[in-house]
Amino acid sequence: MRTLARRLSTSVLAVAVAVTTFGSPAHAANPYTPAEACNADFGGSWTQVSDGHRSIIADDGTDLGDVYLMYNSATGYNCVTMIKVRAAGTATQIKASIKVDVEGTTRVWVSDSGSYKYYAAVQRYARDMCVQYAGSALYGGYWQGNGRYTWGNCI
Repeated sequence: MRTLARRLSTSVLAVAVAVTTFGSPAHAANPYTPAEACNADFGGSWTQVSDGHRSIIADDGTDLGDVYLMYNSATGYNCVTMIKVRAAGTATQIKASIKVDVEGTTRVWVSDSGSYKYYAAVQRYARDMCVQYAGSALYGGYWQGNGRYTWGNCI
């Protein structure tokens, strides 16, 4: 009986160590970088701009993801992408948004929103224009987000 109990105890310990060491498949790493996400949706070569990153942390401290502002100097387009950290690989509601300051026109947010496994991405032409950007994720029944809500990166 002791031998059986010892073997069972050793097996339970081995499983606990494996789960702690290797993690749960539900928390897989996101395989996309911001440049890869923009390239996958829009093609081209993308570079992160200055002041082009914000972390999205939920009210309870959970890291939901990161929002990035990218620029393609060959085309003059900006790309905003929300890269998931929490639940990467599982479809959940996320959003990436951009607003471009175009003189004499209405300034509206343009977004890519949906149930995505790894990222949301949106692009707008922004050469010689200022932009604002944001990203968010639906978590605990509420949208949690972050971004830069002042004009910047006037490239």
